[in-house]
Amino acid sequence: MSTPTTDAALIPPAFDQLADVTAFLAERAEGHDRAASFPFDGVDRVHRAGLLTATVGERYGGAGVRLAGTVRVLRALGAGDPSVALVSAMTLFTHALQDSNPTWPEESYRELLEESARGPALVNALRVEPDLGTPARGGLPATTARADGEDWVLTGHKIFSTGAPGLRRLAVWARTDEEPPRVGSFLVPAGAAGLSIEPTWDHLGLRASGSHDVILDRVRIPRGATAGLTDPAEPDPRRDPGLIAWNNLGLTALYLGVAEAARDWLVGFLHERTPSALGRPLATLPRFQAEVGEIEAALFGALALVEALAERVDAGDRRAAEHSGAAKLIGTRAAIGAVERAVALIGNNALTRRNPLERHLRDVLCSRVHTPQDDSITAALGAAALARHTTTAHSQH
Repeated sequence: MSTPTTDAALIPPAFDQLADVTAFLAERAEGHDRAASFPFDGVDRVHRAGLLTATVGERYGGAGVRLAGTVRVLRALGAGDPSVALVSAMTLFTHALQDSNPTWPEESYRELLEESARGPALVNALRVEPDLGTPARGGLPATTARADGEDWVLTGHKIFSTGAPGLRRLAVWARTDEEPPRVGSFLVPAGAAGLSIEPTWDHLGLRASGSHDVILDRVRIPRGATAGLTDPAEPDPRRDPGLIAWNNLGLTALYLGVAEAARDWLVGFLHERTPSALGRPLATLPRFQAEVGEIEAALFGALALVEALAERVDAGDRRAAEHSGAAKLIGTRAAIGAVERAVALIGNNALTRRNPLERHLRDVLCSRVHTPQDDSITAALGAAALARHTTTAHSQH
């Protein structure tokens, strides 16, 4: 498949290291998966390559890599270790959002950049809660911020907090105890008094992502350490189609990277596997060639769609951004289907833990859980199509 060159001129050293970083992550992915250990070594390697801060805006002295370049980075990291890729994605998205639609106070963001210059400074938005589930389906957080003098005092419980052991900043989605309440992100530094991590993450896939529970027990932060604090009735700036496209296309590229790693292992296996009754590698048989061709075609089409939409989003095409949900649906289904086809093709060897295909299968299945989920995407697409028909029918009468 072709590799896009978008944004490569902005940070040549970082993009030139993509293959080496992918190889580094891939060498360690199995060990972290088996131990469910957080990949500090992988995150550090991504940081040293200059990739973790690639999306820092030019106004802040960064390269300002945009979505098409980020798609390229996350595809490569996903092929190496999707847990590292997902943790990196959350940080890359944070920097990109601050560049395009700044909500962090300048002082808080400058502190983050200073820390990023010294080492990996991971950030994630903690939004999901035990009772609420994902806020994308509506509702207000139970996590509460109470004003106390010059501070906010935060109390709450977050789940699926990706990267928790390595986060340097936690953007905690909470509501104030005011009447009416305001909602937004409260910027909590790692190590704050009252902040604790419960090691609850014991998952099928992405086992190294450290997506544990985070408990906030009267955590104090300065009153100014908030981002996007608004009335719940006001539009959420995070719901802008252009920003949503980063999540949809970036994470889809990540899982296409997983599927490409699975395909590459499969190709190697088919070349090496020579049954005694056959006397030649499985790769020479038309049946296996056709199956690999099906995988190749599915991944090529999905990646071409993701890359093309990312470039159009960067060019300001709002319609392309609105189509990113459909691209996520198509791309993640292609990624899952490709790995499942590879597993079906070679049977027991695919599900043996000494081979990476079993891990790739578990990891790629996690693509389904990211917001927006398939049912939300198809419902929105269907409603839009039905609305267009109604509008057309009315215009004809």
